[in-house]
Amino acid sequence: MSTESFKMTREFGASRDLVWRTLTEAGLVQRWYGPGVETVIHEFEVKPGGLWLNEMKMGERSMNQRMEFTEVSPTDRLVFLMSNADENWEVTANPMMPDWPQTLLTTVTLEDRDGGTLLTLGWDPHEATDAERAAFAAAASDFNKGWGAGMDIIDEILAELS
Repeated sequence: MSTESFKMTREFGASRDLVWRTLTEAGLVQRWYGPGVETVIHEFEVKPGGLWLNEMKMGERSMNQRMEFTEVSPTDRLVFLMSNADENWEVTANPMMPDWPQTLLTTVTLEDRDGGTLLTLGWDPHEATDAERAAFAAAASDFNKGWGAGMDIIDEILAELS
């Protein structure tokens, strides 16, 4: 079985401080996270142990996500555990994909690069079963679409903030 890890990089023509804001200010995150759906942030506390409780509305349906920040190093590194959640914000299996990993470790790093910022995003199944790792690996070719569309919106936000 191939390694089940997703990594993407994106260069932004803005300072790390501004890119950090797009990742850590709820009003800005709400604009780019989950492109094509309505993102509603119910709680957003960017600190180790803090929660990001997120609802993604798709017409009549919605899906809850619970993210717990495990590491926050301002303007350098953001690490969180991302899971689907039930109506009480408790971690649950993905209702549409039963073999999807229950928790994903998400790591975002920012580095100065040629007057701008290099963002590196890593997404890995966390404490996953073999079936969950296989489901993640099978879907990996589509990850750039969603994350990439969000990064395009971050570019637009950065242009506004600059």
